[in-house]
Amino acid sequence: MKEITLISGKGGTGKTSIAGSFAALSSNAVFTDCDVDAANLSLILRPDVQETHDFKASREAFIREDDCNQCGLCRDLCRFGAISENFKVDPLSCEGCGFCYYACPEEAIDFEEVVSGEWSISKTPHGPLVHARLGVAEENSGRLVTLVRNKAREMAHAENLDCIITDGPPGIGCPVIAALAGASTALIVTEPSLSGVHDLERVLAVCRHFEIPASICVNRCDLDEENMKKIEEYCRREEVPLIGRVPFDKAVTEAMVEGLPVVEYSDGPVSKEIKKIWEELTK
Repeated sequence: MKEITLISGKGGTGKTSIAGSFAALSSNAVFTDCDVDAANLSLILRPDVQETHDFKASREAFIREDDCNQCGLCRDLCRFGAISENFKVDPLSCEGCGFCYYACPEEAIDFEEVVSGEWSISKTPHGPLVHARLGVAEENSGRLVTLVRNKAREMAHAENLDCIITDGPPGIGCPVIAALAGASTALIVTEPSLSGVHDLERVLAVCRHFEIPASICVNRCDLDEENMKKIEEYCRREEVPLIGRVPFDKAVTEAMVEGLPVVEYSDGPVSKEIKKIWEELTK
């Protein structure tokens, strides 16, 4: 079983559009959307949700009014100002450290797990999809990414699927590391802009640190000739395969509006280039 993880140093490079097209081109794969802070692979894969589960990965303090003698110790100790004058805990300010829970002399504070998001398993026209969504202002996105990938691996083993296609998160932080760990290869999707070139260098460094083989695809490659040359020179210098040059095409946006992968919507130059990239990766 192989796992292809698509990542990008920045958001908006077109990573999800390419991942959705890979899903449409695959024949025996499970798909995962590991961009749990802004999951949108489901928008073009038309999922039929089969099951949904709560994701609990953080705790919050709750003060029981009947047991609290309002001594003020918890409020004095809280470094985040989460406890108000009337001894109510503000859930948006509470960082879940548990200091007040352990310090309360009356044991009047509960420290309970809270729902931080949800994860789902869905059927799509192309195969199973494991996806998730982290709650607003919630933490532990890396743990949710790991959970999603583990569920996808379980499904791949159970259903004898030979490939996992992972739409990873942007950036270089904890969720990206969680999405890369143990992957067979990474496809870095970038664009010919100043920020695209800069973030390409950062995310490639992450791949090399974790010894994940990486190749590069440049989306909207014809929008800036100068920066495109910089990327080509960088790939030659660093000996990184540049396996795709996807041109700008309004068909990508039109396909998105229709809720379809672009390779299903059009047989234009974008679709042909994505098919070439898929063939190169599956070698």
